[in-house]
Amino acid sequence: MAKEINTIGVLTSGGDAPGMNAAIRAVVREAIAKGKKVKGIKRGYAGLLQEEIIDMEAKDVSDIIQRGGTILQTARCMEFTTPEGQQKGAEICRKHGIDGVIVIGGDGSFKGAQKLAGLGINTIGLPGTIDLDIACTEYTIGFDTAVNTAMEAIDKVRDTSTSHERCSIIEVMGRGAGYIALWCGIANGAEDILLPEKYDYDEQKLVNHIIENRKKGKQHHIIVNAEGIGHSASMAKRIEAATGVETRATILGHMQRGGNPTCKDRVYASTMGAMAVDLLCEGKSNRVVGYRHGDFVDFDIDEALAMTKEIPEYQYEISKNLSL
Repeated sequence: MAKEINTIGVLTSGGDAPGMNAAIRAVVREAIAKGKKVKGIKRGYAGLLQEEIIDMEAKDVSDIIQRGGTILQTARCMEFTTPEGQQKGAEICRKHGIDGVIVIGGDGSFKGAQKLAGLGINTIGLPGTIDLDIACTEYTIGFDTAVNTAMEAIDKVRDTSTSHERCSIIEVMGRGAGYIALWCGIANGAEDILLPEKYDYDEQKLVNHIIENRKKGKQHHIIVNAEGIGHSASMAKRIEAATGVETRATILGHMQRGGNPTCKDRVYASTMGAMAVDLLCEGKSNRVVGYRHGDFVDFDIDEALAMTKEIPEYQYEISKNLSL
């Protein structure tokens, strides 16, 4: 018999992402529409262990769908990676009458949700990360906003780079995954794209490419560099010394995490938040909501965490041809 859910907890964990507030809003209002109570857990798993738990009503999520960040705030929590911390978290959920928890975050956050599920607290994960690096889904909350923010910034750098006939190395976020770099590289017409999954650290190829393009009459050279490769400033100095072309590094940094979410991030995050509530009300647990082949779907967390994701080979290959 499915466990009856009366009170749902919601938390955001790991890095923040535009659209998280839309998901929180959807969780609260869908739950209330189904006659359930909602408790917000502040600062992720850290806040759970500190019992930073608040009651949430429909009015508490008014005027947040358009805001970046997360009203529940977020934090990393090493204690929750231990069996003792996980057991404490489950006991606190029971103490506050929380029957099910919706966790908005990435793979690390899902591992925590998996542990809570194993301890009897029904859990549903929502993919909230700007990196698009969760294997079970083609969409993650925040990616669309982040990649558009980066694209617009790179357009502006390109303008000044052309005026000064410079080479510009623009570093975007993506420590272990190069999706933002790949998308921006294609969208901004970059001459080179450096991805953690693909880069061979052969700077001489970059140098040769810049020199060849100068001979063809190109007035600028844009290199989009993923955070996982990094060292953009020192790379710029080496390239300038080797080519004689003035080279500047721009690190976009955490601006990519902020800002008003796009329409897509608001609509998809809202749909996923509502679906998470529906799954809990159906007695489901240890699931992750995803988006695949045009549909919103759900996966077993164990299955989702076992999946791997790679850069689309075709997109990577054509990015080189399109940069000629």
